[in-house]
Amino acid sequence: MESADVNDYLREITGEEITAKDFRTWAATCLAALALQELAAFDAEASRKSPIVRAAERVAKHLGNTPGICRRCYIHPAIFEGFVDGTLLPALKERTEAYLADNIHGLSAEEAAVTAFLRLRLEEIGRTPREQLQSRLQATLEHDTPQLVKSG
Repeated sequence: MESADVNDYLREITGEEITAKDFRTWAATCLAALALQELAAFDAEASRKSPIVRAAERVAKHLGNTPGICRRCYIHPAIFEGFVDGTLLPALKERTEAYLADNIHGLSAEEAAVTAFLRLRLEEIGRTPREQLQSRLQATLEHDTPQLVKSG
C-alpha cells in the first residue's frame, strides 16, 4: 500500500479533500502546543535551548522527522507566534477549562483548546491592527486582573 492509496481511502470515507499529511499536521500542531505548555511550566530545566526549539525537537521525535521540517511543514505557525506574543498559554488554559465544562464531542480537552486558539487567530486576521491590539489588551486584562469578591 502506498500513500496515494491511504489518501484515496481517507477521501472516500470522509467525503473531504483530506490526506494523511493533514493528520500529521494536526498531530504536530497539538503536540507542539502541549510541549510549549509543559516546557513553560518547567522552565527551570537546565537547557539553554529555547522552548520553541525544544518543542520542535519533541514533535520531530514523535513524527520521525527533523525539527526543521516539523517547524516548516507540520506545526501551524500560529502556535509559535502565540507562544512568543504571550497569547497561546492563557488561551490553552482557558479553553481546556471550558472544554471540561462543555465536553466538546470527539476532541480531547487539549485538541479543543488548540482548535479554539487557532480559530481566534483566524478571526484576528480579518481585524485592523488597532482592533487586534484592543482585543489582546482586553484578553490580558481579563486574564491578569483578579476578580473582586463582593461581600454580602
